[in-house]
Amino acid sequence: MTDSLVSSASGADTPTTFIELDALIRANYADMRPQFQAGAAFLLDNPGEVAVSTMRAVSTRAGVQPSTLVRLSQYLGFPGWGELRALFVERLAVTPKAYAYKAQSLVKRNNSDILIAEIFQAQRANLDASEPKNADELLRAAKTLTKARHVHIAGFRAAYSVAFMLEYLYRLFRPSVTLIKGTAGSLAMELRAVTAQDATIVISFAPYSIEAVQVAEAAKRAGSKLIALTDSAVAPVALQADHTILFSHESPSFFPSMAAAVAVAESLIELVISLDDDKAVKRLEQAEDELYQSGAYVKSGSK
Repeated sequence: MTDSLVSSASGADTPTTFIELDALIRANYADMRPQFQAGAAFLLDNPGEVAVSTMRAVSTRAGVQPSTLVRLSQYLGFPGWGELRALFVERLAVTPKAYAYKAQSLVKRNNSDILIAEIFQAQRANLDASEPKNADELLRAAKTLTKARHVHIAGFRAAYSVAFMLEYLYRLFRPSVTLIKGTAGSLAMELRAVTAQDATIVISFAPYSIEAVQVAEAAKRAGSKLIALTDSAVAPVALQADHTILFSHESPSFFPSMAAAVAVAESLIELVISLDDDKAVKRLEQAEDELYQSGAYVKSGSK
């Protein structure tokens, strides 16, 4: 591995916007050494915090030395840290919610001995941290889904519950959806159905399931649009994604919190319905009627 990036190797222009910086880091993340990867990942995952923090504070949170951030800035084509950070400040100016996220994330957690209170506090913090990162990207992803011939959804192990919910909700108003399960060694067979006219949604977070990475790679090989619901802009499933929707999953429990993942998944479905206008509503009404008629739902007043 080397520290070389496109901006220094090919003489490409220095990024002038956060979007350009995001693309540059993603394209070259795999070739960075571990310290650069740690710094770059923190920059993309915490843009609001970078905009309002000192270099020393950012380096401490990222687990790297301040000098690493300076060298990373230079490899990205900037004279130094100040010039790179300016892009994050500019981004903050046009996305004021990022400041609210920063303020929320810095509030000290109540040192309560009541585990339930701590867990609910963590859930709220995860939701607050995830909302400002995703508004625009959720809408773009929803538009991609409305254009897709078929939608494939995958999530494994802890992420399976979110994938199942997403597929269930989508199927209520669109039949052209498949949940990729990979049971009994069938993953490769299921992935053969993915085409360039489709969209593929992969839900995964650290530690990333190898099956999720395999689905993402297969989707890109097939030419499918890839939508990653994940915890990092440089997660293995996000590096080649057309759309990356981020969620936080911190929890005082032994198990990661799924509250924010469910929230972004539900938001994505709601946006797809809003873009479908009356068509989706009619299909939802039809699905609900069929479920009642089949006896799947208990009718009100039944004993």
